[in-house]
Amino acid sequence: MSTPDAGSAALVAAGRRTLEIESRAVQRLAERIDEAFAQGCRLCLAATGRVVVTGLGKSGHVGSKIAATLASTGTPAFFLHATEASHGDLGMVARGDVVLAISNSGETAELLALLPHLRRIETPVIAMTGRPSSTLAREAQVHLDVSVLEEACPLNLAPTASTTATLAMGDALATALLEARGFTAEDFARSHPAGALGRKLLLHVSDVMRSGADLPRVGPDAPLGDGLIEMSNKGLGLTAIVAAGDQLLGVFTDGDLRRAIARGLDLNAARMREVMTANPRCVDPRLLAAEAVNRMQEYRVTALLVTDHGNRLVGALNTHDLLRAGVV
Repeated sequence: MSTPDAGSAALVAAGRRTLEIESRAVQRLAERIDEAFAQGCRLCLAATGRVVVTGLGKSGHVGSKIAATLASTGTPAFFLHATEASHGDLGMVARGDVVLAISNSGETAELLALLPHLRRIETPVIAMTGRPSSTLAREAQVHLDVSVLEEACPLNLAPTASTTATLAMGDALATALLEARGFTAEDFARSHPAGALGRKLLLHVSDVMRSGADLPRVGPDAPLGDGLIEMSNKGLGLTAIVAAGDQLLGVFTDGDLRRAIARGLDLNAARMREVMTANPRCVDPRLLAAEAVNRMQEYRVTALLVTDHGNRLVGALNTHDLLRAGVV
């Protein structure tokens, strides 16, 4: 069933109004990034334990995401459900931790019930509320104001702009801590080893290269036919020419074959030393696999040999290996 034009216009207007209200709510937060925010950051940086994020309802859902963002950007954190905390999970909070308690009203009973215990174990509390005069805001060591003028909900009831503002303040906190800790892209990759960035920053050539019996290699005195068979069987588009102890002498590719034909060389009598390219470009096994991609593009090749510091052949890889590893 098609939607009438008037209905479409109303839906579009409602969607735009929501985004405008939430955008204004986030923009108003900038003026609240003040000394209280800096103090909250210092509490997190000084913590010898973790940042324990807690909340209930929609605040709990937002808190769970904030905890995940903190943990993935260098600040150890986890989410503690406010209700479960009063039924045994409060034992997860220890001295050295800092608690980030989220409640739009600042009067969530389950959160307020945690405060006496947190005081006993001398765990500081950072409150994130929409009411600076609330009990939670007053009892916390630091209060971060995430109040909004209105919710995007036309009834001004469903948490919409307020949850967006809270999430944005959590991102601001995580980002400020990230910068203060000197957290790098490599650090991020280590906490995201299965992600695309993790693969690019953690995988080295040695992790993806072929080695051992999978390496195409022949001696310098081997007939050209043997080199072609080795190249075909190993499927890398090249074969290495090595001396004793796998000392690399050269490489043979399809391009070398074409050049040999153009020279009028007797292919039946030719030996590999006559058709190889000496001193080929190689990469170190410790090189990042992502950098190997750059080298292939720079050299305009689709495969590379891998040698150690003594010019000994230890591996080989091509673009298909890098694709399978998810680096490309």
